[in-house]
This record gives sequence, C-alpha cells and structure tokens, in this order.
Amino acid sequence: MTDSATPVIEIRDLHKSYGELEVLKGVSMTAPRGHVLSLIGSSGSGKSTLLRCANLLEDSQSGEILFEGEPIAWKGTGLHRHPGDRAQVTRIRTNLSMVFQQFNLWAHMTILQNVMEAPVTVLRRDRAEVEEKARFYLDKVGIGDKCDVYPAQLSGGQQQRAAIARALCMEPRALLFDEPTSALDPELEQEVVRVIKDLAREGRTMIIVTHDMRLAADVSHHVVFLHLGKVEEEGAPSSLFGAPKSERLRQFLSATAPA
Repeated sequence: MTDSATPVIEIRDLHKSYGELEVLKGVSMTAPRGHVLSLIGSSGSGKSTLLRCANLLEDSQSGEILFEGEPIAWKGTGLHRHPGDRAQVTRIRTNLSMVFQQFNLWAHMTILQNVMEAPVTVLRRDRAEVEEKARFYLDKVGIGDKCDVYPAQLSGGQQQRAAIARALCMEPRALLFDEPTSALDPELEQEVVRVIKDLAREGRTMIIVTHDMRLAADVSHHVVFLHLGKVEEEGAPSSLFGAPKSERLRQFLSATAPA
C-alpha cells in the first residue's frame, strides 16, 4: 500500500528540450493525493509539455519524475535519455489517464465501445464488468443515453464528456487534463466544466492545464504559473489570483480577465 501522504506525482528540476529549444528549464511540481493542481500560463510557457512529461508521453533530458514515490528508471543522458523500464512505463501510464483537447475518440466505435476499449484490451478486465462500469461513468458525466451512438453524432461537449468517462473507466490514480475546454464554444465548455468540478468535489487527484482562470480558481488546491519554461509563481488560488506577486503574472491575469 502507498502511504496516503506520498504525492501521486512529483517532478523535481525537470528540463526538456526539442533540439536546441529548451522548453522546460528546471520545473518542479507536486500533485498530492486528492488534490487538484492547475497549470496556467501563456502559449509556449511549457504547460502541456510538462503534463506530457509527467505521463511519460515526452522524454525529458534531466530531473526526476516520481509516481507514488517511485522514481522513473532512466537510461541514457541528455537528448538520448529515455525511460529504461518499459513495464514501469506501461504500469504508470495506465494509472494516469489523460484527457486531451481534441477528444481522440475512435470514430468507428460507439461511445460505449470507446469507453470500454482500454480496460478490456490493455488491462485485460472482464468485458461484462467493464461494460457495467462504462455505463456507470457515462451516466456520471451526463451522457448515459448516448452509449450506442458514434462520436460524429455528438456535440463537442458531449464528446469531451465521453473522453472523461473513458479516462475514469481506467480507474486511474490521477486524471490529467490538457486544455479540456479550449476546443469548445462557451456553452459547451460549461458542460465539461461542471463535470470537472464534480470530480474535484469527489476528491480525485487531477492536474489541469487550462486557459480558464475561473475553473482554475474554483477547483484548484494549488496553481502553478509557468512563464518561459520556469515556475514564475505558485500558490493557493486565493493568493495567486487575489494578490499576485509577479509583475508577469499580473500582466497575464489582466490579459485573460473577462471583458
């Protein structure tokens, strides 16, 4: 059993480059169990890259990533560094469910089949048991009546809620959201925001990359503001949004405030 005080994800002094371009310049962050961590910042600040590194979808060049206290086993150095234990990567990824900006649903599968696919094929779980859970999670996100339709027949907000149900059906230790509402118009965005707020109230561990400052303020225990690949400022939402210390953060919040 993992100690409940051990963070689900911990990142220490992470550096990530694409060739000569250094995107993350020594970033550290901690996602405690049952907490919501939001990553904010302008485009190009490194938010999505940090999230993808946390889920091992991107290789980093130096620094440490720990999942429930277990450090990633690396092989090689610098631009040649990559995870050295494939079984460890698979195990960690199955416990960190990612929800992407663009839904990534299988067009040829029904919504129910989409939600069931990974637990059945990756985790080798019993199909009948998975179907029961899939229907439960689709009900939970408010589209239980859409089980037998295809993604193209749903609105963007419904597709994103299906993607969240798919992530939940893996029963992960943490949910990672990469700009989950930025592809939606304001009305459909609120459908997804309501689901995320419900998940936060349940005490689920989540890391959210978001452009929605109201969402970050409402659901987060801790907010990290990234600027040019570094943590410019971080803290509780009340202090970060109510009394920002950094001039760059003040400029960012002023630019993103509703008109």
